[in-house]
Amino acid sequence: MDQADITILLDSFKAKQDRTIVIVDYGNVEKWKRSLNWFIGVKELGQLVKSFSQGKKELRRFYYGSDYGKKESSKTLVEFSRVILEKAEMNRFEVVTKKVKYIHDRLSESGFAKKCDFDVEMTVDLIKFRKFYDNIILFSGDGDLMYAIKYLHDEYAKNCLVFGVRGHLGREVFDAQRNGFVTDIVFTEDFEYRLNKNRFFR
Repeated sequence: MDQADITILLDSFKAKQDRTIVIVDYGNVEKWKRSLNWFIGVKELGQLVKSFSQGKKELRRFYYGSDYGKKESSKTLVEFSRVILEKAEMNRFEVVTKKVKYIHDRLSESGFAKKCDFDVEMTVDLIKFRKFYDNIILFSGDGDLMYAIKYLHDEYAKNCLVFGVRGHLGREVFDAQRNGFVTDIVFTEDFEYRLNKNRFFR
């Protein structure tokens, strides 16, 4: 998809910005930098999201863990987690968060693995807010959400567009597109000119 195609896509949402929900699974999005070799900025993401969804803040939803470090008693957020959550608030996202769990893992260099999945929260919110939207923009390559997307398509005629990165999309997402309950898959690589946090410093 080139910039002309992207302009056509964004223009197609102008008439439906107040009836589109955007779901950003930022823990998933954050991992895309391994393939992209660039980092998706929260501010840049927020600006793009507003091209799809305007109006109700509740329809621009940002899911990310509150990381307090390995100590259970810690009351201080890890700096990176704090900055991400604050930037999401500043950029008019409805932030959904919960505490990151540290699980002992002998195979990890640090001795711990982090866990903070939001599949249940995203599914519940998609169903809870269904009366307020017709279109779903999903920033996540996680195939587990396709069960909920199929339900929303079949029962309530909701349309879904998925943002993902080549190599980071579950097989279920492609199956969903073939079966018609995901209308389109858009590759984030094509949006580097809008999403790369450091695009002006190269």
